[in-house]
Formats: sequence, C-alpha cells, structure tokens
Amino acid sequence: MSEAHPIRIFNSLTGRKETFVPLVPGRVGMYVCGVTVYDHCHLGHARSAIVFDAIRATLVNRGYEVHYVQNFTDIDDKIIRRAREEGKTSEEIAAAYTSSYHEDMDRLGVKRPDVEPLATGHIPEMILIISALIEKGAAYAAGGDVLFRVKKFPSYGALSKRSLDEMLAGARVEVSEIKEDPLDFVLWKASKPGEPAWPSPWGPGRPGWHIECSAMAMKHLGQTIDIHGGGHDLLFPHHENEIAQSEAYTGRSFVRIWVHNGFLNINREKMSKSLGNFFTIKEVLARFDPEVVRLFLLSTHYRHPIEFSDQSLRDSRSALDRMYRFLDLLARSREEAPRPFGVGGEKDILDRIRDFEGRFDEAMSDDFNTPLALGSLFDLVREMNRHLVSERSQGRRVSTGSLDLAEDAVRRAGKVLGLFRHDPRAWLEGAGGPDGDERRPEVERLVAERTAARKARDFALADEIRRRLEETYAVVLDDGPGGTTWRRKAEGGNGEPGTRGMGESANG
Repeated sequence: MSEAHPIRIFNSLTGRKETFVPLVPGRVGMYVCGVTVYDHCHLGHARSAIVFDAIRATLVNRGYEVHYVQNFTDIDDKIIRRAREEGKTSEEIAAAYTSSYHEDMDRLGVKRPDVEPLATGHIPEMILIISALIEKGAAYAAGGDVLFRVKKFPSYGALSKRSLDEMLAGARVEVSEIKEDPLDFVLWKASKPGEPAWPSPWGPGRPGWHIECSAMAMKHLGQTIDIHGGGHDLLFPHHENEIAQSEAYTGRSFVRIWVHNGFLNINREKMSKSLGNFFTIKEVLARFDPEVVRLFLLSTHYRHPIEFSDQSLRDSRSALDRMYRFLDLLARSREEAPRPFGVGGEKDILDRIRDFEGRFDEAMSDDFNTPLALGSLFDLVREMNRHLVSERSQGRRVSTGSLDLAEDAVRRAGKVLGLFRHDPRAWLEGAGGPDGDERRPEVERLVAERTAARKARDFALADEIRRRLEETYAVVLDDGPGGTTWRRKAEGGNGEPGTRGMGESANG
C-alpha cells in the first residue's frame, strides 16, 4: 500500500488527529454501533452508515484487510413497546425492521458489514463479562439488576471530557433507588412480567444496552480494536460506558481510535425520532435517487453537522448530472474518433489526472475529508471538459488511451465514495430519479417526433417540441452527428458540493 499520504484520523478520545497504525500490520478491526430495530430508519441513520462505508472503502483502497462489524440491538424497551402495540413478538418486530434497514442500505449502496451480530445472540458472552466485573468489585447485583460502579473506574469521563459533577447534573443520568451512586449504570436488567427474558445468575432478565456492544466487539474483534465508530450522540453515555466496562473487565485499552460522525439537522436541531423532526430513508428515496442522497451526505465533513433541505438534495442531483455528462462525453469522444494512445498532446491530460489522484488520496487520507475529495473531482471534470472543448475547436482529438485513463480515475474515486453506479446515458435520460422510468416513453416519443419534424424541415414544430420538453419534463436536447440525445436539466446551485466543511475547518 502507498505511504505517500499516511492516513490520519481524528480521535475523539484524544481530541486530535493521529496517524493510523493498526494493531496488526495490514489488518483493521472496525466496530460501528448499529441501530435499534423497532422502526424504519431515518436519514440520520443513513449518514452514519454512509460515512463508515466510505471510511471502510478508503482503508480497503489503501490495501488494508478490513474486518468490519456492525451490530443490531434486537431487544430493547422500544422494541417491546412496539411489539405490544402491534400484537407481535419482539422477535417479529426486530426481524421486520432489520429487513427494512437492509433494504434501505442496499439501495444506498452501503456494503454489508463482514459480521452483523445480534444482541440476543450474545447473551452468554455478556453474562460472562458481567460475572467477572462483579468478582472484581466493579459491579454489583441489586434486586435482579446488575449495575456498574462508575467511581471504581478512575478515568470515567475521558472520552466525553466531562467531570463526575457535570454528569450528575446531566439530564441523561438515570436515577434509581437500587443504585449505590446515581452515576452507576445497568449491565443486566430484571425483566418485568410478560417481557422477554433470559436466565442468569441474578434471575431472569435481559442485558443493558451498553454491555451489548462490549460483548459483541470483543467476541468478533478481540479485546482491543482499532476503530470504534458511531454517531456523536453515542459518545455519552453509551461509548463512555463501553470503555469503562470493557477496560474494567480486561485491564487493557478497549479502542485505539474513536470516530464519531456529526448530526444531521433540520432547522438546526438534530434529526431524531424523539423530537419528531425526521424523514425516513424510504420517504427521501421516494423523491431522490440514492446516489443523490449519498453525495449530499458526503458533501460535508463527517464530523460536522449537516443541514437537511430539499434544495441541498437538488444541488447534489445537479452535481451528479454534471459528473454523468462528463462520463457520457468521454464515451462519445471514444466513439467519434478513436485514436491510439500517445498521438498528439497528451501530457496536459496525464498531468491533470495525476494531480487529481494525488489530491483525492491526500483528502481521503486526512481524516476522510470527503468534501475536499469531491472538490478535487469536480476540478478534474471542469479542467477536462475545458481541454476536450479546446482540442475539438482546433480540429484535434484526444486519444482513446487518455480518455480511458480519465474515466478510470473518476471511476476509482467513485468506488471509494459509492458514486457513479448508473450508466451515464441512462442517468441523463432520467433514471437518476423516481420518475425516470415513467416519463421516458413520453420523452422519447416527443424526441422522435422532433427528429421527424427536422427531417421534414418543419423547424417551427421542432422548436415547439424542444420548448415543451424543457418546460414540461425538464429535459435538454443535444443535437450531434450521431443524432439527438436528451438529458435532465440541472436544477439550481453551482453543482459543486465540495466546498462545505472542507480543509482545516475539519480540525474540530
């Protein structure tokens, strides 16, 4: 793997960027907290999934063997409540919404993790850890519950940068009569009548939320893992508690680098089900192509908040239109005048491609700076378009080899970002949105009528059809030597999302 740009990652624990060196050379163990499967996922869940999908792809692109684990919490108060409301079992609810999550992620182009453990599949491992914590004096049983003694873990609060006094004043600390200290948190929870339960040394019950991830991460990745990720809202108390219980159990460092993505906001408030200000992934994908959503979510640095709006998604669609027009132009240029490599002035193109590849790799190596990487991609497209137009105006043609190299460079970047999965011509003809297939027959009928009108020299009718296509279907026509083709009209914005959250502003 190339060491031209060492990968540097912002570690939430230390508060600074660190050069990434995995525990085992060439291999990366990465654990990301998954969803609680009691409902359809919202766009905030999509952001986290796409962020870590791009992080994983970057590591793989650099030659690492990545073992990626992402869990499902399939037993929880919310799941139990939903099951009662719908007259189903908790297992049925969890299975239905796990399937819904997979459907959403598949559409968004998120690659499945190597392991997707279920909390209910790791009860013995949790009981083993809890039992050991009790033996060490780091936990205690009380009324069928088991709780962790926070003050027995001196470095508690290091991740969230909170003092014990600040935590006591926080609204998220659960107070209970059975706690020795208000900060203590539940490892095992006694089940109420009618609730799902598993046998344990402390009576029938189920695991607390935090112990799940420690057990699953260590089971599949070992006692110390390279990267642990999740949304910023998980930093406290969830990840803070994971550190405490895991390190109290093993006596070792639990995670080497903590990675947290920022919130997805609506009107400057975090998108969440508890606030009721969310859009499900399914609702958004009913109006925008999955690649549009992906580009929108990658257009801001992963650690920064991102503001949701329809206009931002429309801007992202316009940006993708530009990219697909470029890929289509490369294909057309190859078809029109294929020439062997090395004929004519190719140095400018090769220099541009090498510069782009270096800038893209540097951006992704610097804490996975996707907006900066996208900026380099759009710069390449702008410069290449300008060069191709200039060459044509002087009666020259670019070699097939150079065109292939340019497309390969864009495709490789797209593979890391999860973009450009459509055929360019199909995208430009309307496949890049939910209404594409429905409008295509009518658009193609009108294009054929206009072609016939032009052949009959009825230019007034041809112009009228062109206006109708543009006004009614937002379609733009391109007349060329090979005939007439059509594409969707770009909607607003400058089509370049690679400027939000770029560069050193990502230092946090």
